[in-house]
Amino acid sequence: QVQLVESGGGLVQAGGSLRLSCAASGRLFSTYSMGWFRQAPGREREFVAAISGSGASTYYADSEKGRFTISRDNAKNSVYLQMRNLKPEDTAVYYCAADDRPSIDIWTMGPNPGYWGQGTQVTVSS
Repeated sequence: QVQLVESGGGLVQAGGSLRLSCAASGRLFSTYSMGWFRQAPGREREFVAAISGSGASTYYADSEKGRFTISRDNAKNSVYLQMRNLKPEDTAVYYCAADDRPSIDIWTMGPNPGYWGQGTQVTVSS
């Protein structure tokens, strides 16, 4: 099992940047593929980005391509989401998630990860 704790959220002006972090407990972190989701008020949770267990492959929702970058450091049991050129519509609670399969493919077919963090709030002011 893995436990996930997000950090790095906050208030930022439109056009600004934030870097979210997710620290994972447990062993064999590299055997988990990782992802980020977000949920805005009154909306369903939506997929943002994912990364394979090795870090070699990434996958993004179309709306975030070019602005968000997912990365991981397996030595630190951590995954990151670098967000640039933030917009007010990016305001949401951002969740880190893990799947116990390392492949990126599962994230491209309606991801349903088994492990979730508590979320971190990102607020983008106009």
